[in-house]
Amino acid sequence: MGTDMFTEVFATSRGAALDPWDAAAGAPGIVGMIAAAVLAPSPHNTQPWRFTAGPSWLDVYADVDRVMPTVDPYRRERTIALGAAVENAVVAAPAKGLRPTVTLLPHGPDSDLVARIDVTADHVELTPMAEAIAQRHTNRGPYRSDPVAPELLAELAALAEDGTSVRWVTEDGARCTLGDLLVDAAQAVVDDDAMSRDGYAWFRSTTAQADAHRDGLTVDGQGLAAPVRAVAKLVPPLTSRSITDANWVKQTRSVHTRTAAAYGIVLVDDPYRRADQLAGGRLAERIHLAATTHQLALQHMNQITERMDRDRHRGRPNKFQVRLSRVLGADAHRALCLFRVGWPVRPGKPTPRRAAHQVLTRES
Repeated sequence: MGTDMFTEVFATSRGAALDPWDAAAGAPGIVGMIAAAVLAPSPHNTQPWRFTAGPSWLDVYADVDRVMPTVDPYRRERTIALGAAVENAVVAAPAKGLRPTVTLLPHGPDSDLVARIDVTADHVELTPMAEAIAQRHTNRGPYRSDPVAPELLAELAALAEDGTSVRWVTEDGARCTLGDLLVDAAQAVVDDDAMSRDGYAWFRSTTAQADAHRDGLTVDGQGLAAPVRAVAKLVPPLTSRSITDANWVKQTRSVHTRTAAAYGIVLVDDPYRRADQLAGGRLAERIHLAATTHQLALQHMNQITERMDRDRHRGRPNKFQVRLSRVLGADAHRALCLFRVGWPVRPGKPTPRRAAHQVLTRES
């Protein structure tokens, strides 16, 4: 087996699509803020952002072509991801010698412009949160059985601001009930042919595909053990849509929900209001960065809200909303997004990214 094939199959592929993870820390000024922003998480790694910049400002736009119509009909997940990108840019700014001031939705909620970040020169300040930006990865692998200390969960919850909050689900019975709901929601997503196709369109099964698109989900990012990952790369049918869907449901049942130490739910006043989605996305990323500084793993699990939005959009009974209410009570109507946390068995892997210059559409 040649060296290239060995790397492709047995090692974490290090094609050009992963270069932005190494470039962010050294990129200067406003370009450095963009380099940090592109490392934010997004649904199926769609990276739904673009940027314009000037000498003292950075504008963050929604990329309206990077959508999954049936998975995210109200653009909830897209806007959460944009909030995460804004948060990364803001957290990175002091390390670039810049002081940021953020204005969300400066042209209103119907504009593609989601944030203006004005900056002024300041002293360079390196922080653990800024360093965590290039270390933060979604971890879909198994977590150890050790609990997360209540004090650490409280520290993460204290990061909330702008009308947001996080509710932790840690009690065994509630975690089990929520885990069952996550498994059922995953099954409902893959049973919906349109949702399945929408999601699979963003799967990149080879390094060549990842390098060509510089986005999407990869085998390396699925949290699989090395031997299983190698087999999936060697046998193309194992990355077909039907098998990928089935494996996701299986992983949700046997790994994601079984090993979650706790679930976090970001709460906002109105999960369908764009300003709340952006603020909630910023909080979710702030928590993920802080968790990373503690070596705590985190994985967003969107299937419940995806099914809630799908049923709402089609005018169908919202059974997942009803079942979520049995866990969260009235807070179910404020639930924006959900994630699991725990101590990882193995580290998360980087996923493809477009570089800063590829998403900077105009510079004035």
